[in-house]
Amino acid sequence: MSEIKLNKVVVYGLGAMGRPMARNLHDHNLLIGVKNRTEGKTQAMMNELNLAEFEDDEDLFGHADCVLTCVSADDDLKAVVHGFMDYLQAGSVVIDCSTVSPNTARSLADDLASKGIAFLDAPVSGGVEGAKKGSLSIMVGGEREQYKRASEVFAAVGSQITHMGRVGQGQATKAVNQVMVAGVAQAVCSALALAENCNLDLKKTIEVLSAGAAGNWFLDNRGHTMVNDEFNVGFKLSLLHKDLKICQSTVAELGAQMPLIEDSIKEYAELMAMDHGDEDISALIRLKRALFEQPGENHE
Repeated sequence: MSEIKLNKVVVYGLGAMGRPMARNLHDHNLLIGVKNRTEGKTQAMMNELNLAEFEDDEDLFGHADCVLTCVSADDDLKAVVHGFMDYLQAGSVVIDCSTVSPNTARSLADDLASKGIAFLDAPVSGGVEGAKKGSLSIMVGGEREQYKRASEVFAAVGSQITHMGRVGQGQATKAVNQVMVAGVAQAVCSALALAENCNLDLKKTIEVLSAGAAGNWFLDNRGHTMVNDEFNVGFKLSLLHKDLKICQSTVAELGAQMPLIEDSIKEYAELMAMDHGDEDISALIRLKRALFEQPGENHE
């Protein structure tokens, strides 16, 4: 069984990332079904992709050799995996593309192993754009043999797929990624707030910065939108706040503390309290602009 490639995938979780990933798997003839906790999303995707109807969840998961999960948080992931694991056949694989703690990944791997089912923690980076293009960066933890079995599944949704080591190492890599994402957002939002207050031509500023040592993905993809007050284009800041809490726990387990993480958690919590939680992470510029306001001013 171990050398057989996975080719009967069910995607569980049809959010902003899960939907385009399901479409890409369908385009590669790897998708047999989809599932979401809200039935409407499930039916809409089944209709769009003209997927076969299964009698029930037992029938759906019983026909799968792989379930790719993409949900919002640790407790959600535990609930959905425990909800379908009894229906899976021994020898099948659960690939989790959510961002959860390394401890949650290891715990679920143990639960599934008791039933002869393999687990790969495979968080992704690249945003909704990367999910739509099938160009996600995927950081994978788990047995190399199972990683190889999943190669065609990963190739359908990503362009940079890296085996990082044992179960949990994928999520540890994602924690590192999210610390860097938060740091870049801090730098870019602060810098562009400064540029605005220096009365610079922002289009030219972004172009010249992008071409030099300060250039980065976030500046290229969010620079123009954030200076135009468009904050509905990418990764929700409430989700980064959740991810940074995972980073905070990971760092604490190692006996350390990072001001970057602590400050970012505090600022994103502040934005959430102001009802900006559904905006993308570039909305951080709102707080950076406020640094330049005189007492009594309010540009909200």
